[in-house]
Amino acid sequence: MTDIWAPGAPPVVTAEDDRYDADVVIVGSGAGGATTAWALAGSGARVLVLERGGFLPREPENWSAQAVFGARRYHNAEPWRTVGRTGRIGRPFDSAAHYYVGGTTKVYGAGLPRLREDDFGPVEHVQGTSPAWPFDYQALEPHYAEAERLFHVHGQPEDPTAGPRSGPFPHPPVPHEPYVADLEVRLRAQGLHPYPLELGIDLGPGRSCRRCGTCDAFPCMVGAKSDAETRALRPALRSGTVRLLTGSYATRLDTDPAGRAVTAVQVLRGGRPVTVRAGTVVVSCGAINSAALLLRSHSPAHPDGLANGSGLVGRNLMLHNNSVLVAVDPRRRNPVTFQKTLALNDFYRAGPHSAFPLGNLQLMGKIGPAMLPGVLPRRLRSAVSAHSLDWWVMSEDLPDPRNRVTLAPDGGIAVHREATNLRAHHGLLRAARRMLRRAGYPLLPSHRMGIEATGHQCGTVVAGQDPARSVLDPYCRSHQVRNLFVLDAGFFPSSAAVNPTLTIVAQALRTAHHGVLLP
Repeated sequence: MTDIWAPGAPPVVTAEDDRYDADVVIVGSGAGGATTAWALAGSGARVLVLERGGFLPREPENWSAQAVFGARRYHNAEPWRTVGRTGRIGRPFDSAAHYYVGGTTKVYGAGLPRLREDDFGPVEHVQGTSPAWPFDYQALEPHYAEAERLFHVHGQPEDPTAGPRSGPFPHPPVPHEPYVADLEVRLRAQGLHPYPLELGIDLGPGRSCRRCGTCDAFPCMVGAKSDAETRALRPALRSGTVRLLTGSYATRLDTDPAGRAVTAVQVLRGGRPVTVRAGTVVVSCGAINSAALLLRSHSPAHPDGLANGSGLVGRNLMLHNNSVLVAVDPRRRNPVTFQKTLALNDFYRAGPHSAFPLGNLQLMGKIGPAMLPGVLPRRLRSAVSAHSLDWWVMSEDLPDPRNRVTLAPDGGIAVHREATNLRAHHGLLRAARRMLRRAGYPLLPSHRMGIEATGHQCGTVVAGQDPARSVLDPYCRSHQVRNLFVLDAGFFPSSAAVNPTLTIVAQALRTAHHGVLLP
């Protein structure tokens, strides 16, 4: 067996062996997995990261809307399938999953807000209650601060709903272009409180960000976006104690006969079976794929799936209720290039605008004609995109055990999801339309995203104090399997109504710094 830990051995493993050994193996290199590797890089532990895909190439097509959205050049995930109410497997669909080093952060919008302080407690919604987390905002706050430094977050504490901070943002807010600055004035004239959206980009004098129009949902050709590969994994690989196996798909986790500890990760590497052994196993495949891996790892000791004594593995899937709202003023062209710099939380909580929480509004990257197929007829797309201001409208969906990840007969992923708390989302859309009409936008078409919008997936391996009502403990260790952790948004007890990535990163740092990951 080749010693991949020998001095001078390449950090991206090229040795073709049947078995690899490590102290910690991390399955997945997205936000949770890459951050965990970074946090353990100075511990002396031998950390092996498994990534199903390879490196997403830097090439001119990274910035081509036709290549990214028209030809779907970088979408490399297998089709998933829907599941009906009766459990019958339904139609295939293309998810938002991307299998690359860095995971789906390679094409995310780099929005990196914290959850609000009260998101960690129970929240009453118009159609139910969002449950409390097993720890509070204060427990995560120092790790939020570290996550913001690691991912180069730009911001300014102007949002009145934001929680207390132990220090300033590491970088100043991304400035608004004149068109967006004028919008901010119009919104403030309504008594609203727009604020600079928290963004992870490498912006500043001598830095790599060019403030191009192809950031949100595009790969970054110059490495300026704070994706998990760029900010966390590549620095970790320079440590000498972290290694990466690409093209390595984890098919199942084996345990000892009693089912108390994972003994091996079974992997297909280039179609060839490989075994990886480690004292600690961290699963960070994304909430849906992580749940599927545990379900595939059933055994006599875990007949319903690994670590599934509660019966909750795969259940309580949340995706957020999301819509694209296109605000059009036919009298004014929108000349903006980097549009995604402003957000609004005036409707986030119950208050003067609503008796119940509604959600978050944030500008998207400027959409072009190739990005509008679900919103408008083809003949109108160019004209509309030239005059549009484009919003992501996001509301909290509530956990429901019927919304779940299961396995199709061929072992593939199948998903049942019926949207919850839609009355709040409809209320947010109404509030957004009122706001934007007052700001001068008479045309306001929208499109609600369906099951394909899995970018904010969470809740499938929920964390909690009670093993009968949760899969993981507050540090994301399995209640049943002592050396198994799941560090992605699967641990979220609730989805809140903001982007989840910074919370994934902060929890990975919290768990790693607590010392529970080392054998």
